[in-house]
Amino acid sequence: MFKEKTTKIGIEMTTVMYGIKNCDTIKKAKKWLEANELEFTFHDHRVNGLDKAQLINWCETLGWEQVLNKRGTTYRKLTDEQKAGLTEATAIELLIEQPAMIKRPILEVDGQLTLGFKADTYAALFAK
Repeated sequence: MFKEKTTKIGIEMTTVMYGIKNCDTIKKAKKWLEANELEFTFHDHRVNGLDKAQLINWCETLGWEQVLNKRGTTYRKLTDEQKAGLTEATAIELLIEQPAMIKRPILEVDGQLTLGFKADTYAALFAK
């Protein structure tokens, strides 16, 4: 799954984008990476599955409340009781069952995680 890739400035980096292929934000992030001639591997949660240990790492690193996408329709369909009772542990179980509830994209560049897509954030990340 992980591949060594080369950036425009010649530094070897491993870049993986996590998400689901039909997400508009994923499409924008992919387009930005391709326009900047940056190679990456795309990991689709729905197709390739989701590793619980990896999800726990994301929640510990980025914060589970950040990883949980509260703007999506899947989250909005939860009952008020489900939303009120969320803890890190219950959120992780929910995200394993419903990977569409993970905020997208999660970009991993040489072990460094970035959540969401902003062109200036990506530019700074790859300028290193």
